[in-house]
Amino acid sequence: MTHSFDVAVVGAGIVGLAHAWMAARRGLSVVVFDRTTRAVGATVRNFGMVWPIGQPAGELYRLALRSRELWLELQAAQAVAANQCGSLHLAHHADELAVLEEFCAKQTHDCRLLSVRETLQHAPIANPDGLVGSLWSPTELRVDPRVTAASIAAWLQADYEVRVNTATPVVSVRDGILTSADGQQWRARRTVICSGSDLHTLFPDVLQSSGLVLCKLQMLRTVAQPSIRQQAHVASGLTLRHYHSFEDCASLASLRKRFAEQNADLDRYGIHVMATQSANGEFILGDSHEYGDRISPFDKSQIDDLILQELRKIIRLDDWTIKERWHGVYAKHPHQPIFEAEPQPGVHVCVGPGGAGMTMSFGLAERAWSRWTWTRLCSCPNSSGRSESWHCLSEMMCTACMVLSTAWFWWRPVPEAEVGWHTTQTFCVLTL
Repeated sequence: MTHSFDVAVVGAGIVGLAHAWMAARRGLSVVVFDRTTRAVGATVRNFGMVWPIGQPAGELYRLALRSRELWLELQAAQAVAANQCGSLHLAHHADELAVLEEFCAKQTHDCRLLSVRETLQHAPIANPDGLVGSLWSPTELRVDPRVTAASIAAWLQADYEVRVNTATPVVSVRDGILTSADGQQWRARRTVICSGSDLHTLFPDVLQSSGLVLCKLQMLRTVAQPSIRQQAHVASGLTLRHYHSFEDCASLASLRKRFAEQNADLDRYGIHVMATQSANGEFILGDSHEYGDRISPFDKSQIDDLILQELRKIIRLDDWTIKERWHGVYAKHPHQPIFEAEPQPGVHVCVGPGGAGMTMSFGLAERAWSRWTWTRLCSCPNSSGRSESWHCLSEMMCTACMVLSTAWFWWRPVPEAEVGWHTTQTFCVLTL
């Protein structure tokens, strides 16, 4: 028997779950597939940082802030725990402070400069030796990457009746039929492929020609620090080299030059250092970036040593004992926030948010679904038994509201980003 759904999503990482949620919000029946019994990819192998401050000014920053709103909506629904922790970029050198001052002066992001005294109040772990200030941003969130995907999946099943099929590798998608490795089949009017770092199983020709490149990162986790309570995420001057939000700062050039001359391995291994404290008091530390053919299945102790060496310059911990070490691999596009393609009518490939999956997935998925539901054609009955014309009418009404909401969202002042698209949620009930 072939089961039918309005939407099938292949991949139960954060990108796939974001698309499943956006579809379910529109009253569509949704089935999700994942090849493993639980999330084991990049979704669980990261800091758990929702990091709008790293996105460049304009549409991507606004999408990051929209994603933040959606994370807080999930928290309000008790689907996840999202700590509004904010972030600090610590400056321990004059050129780092110069970049932060220039960035803050642009007034494109919700942030402000802190004095040394204010910095130490926000970051008890900050190393006071050589500290000259910091940049504070209130927009960042902390989620637990090890449990978040499972929590969202369980919530989607309970609240939206989303079907989640784990340990079910989908090996073929053709003419609206999805086939798993054991021969089972499902029918879907729309399929979204969110296959993470797997660029070979589904539509390999599309993914191999996409420009996507794999990136490997190494990370560490300390033992618990019971006497420390660090609320904000902490980043260093090295981080200013990594995120696109700082690229337009003219003062960044001298900072890059200094680090390159100080230690060429920092650039060779793409090292920038950050730290965040989990709920149990342990610190997650990282990270590095190796791309393409440079990726090895074997981790480099040199990279771990460099990460710890640079972190010791900016923060102080009671105990630097490392409890866990791991690496993750994700797909990244060199120019786009995510790679999107439609290899077959009604089949969408959405792969490669890079290291910004937690930050951008909800906003990117919502944008995609606003576009798809606006252009969707009506030609056949849907799996729930309702006429396609009813779904089309309801989605058009929902989308019309979304267009108006989108116009308001993109043109509103950024500080008002905490306001939600509450009217959109009200009109979306028409699709139920």
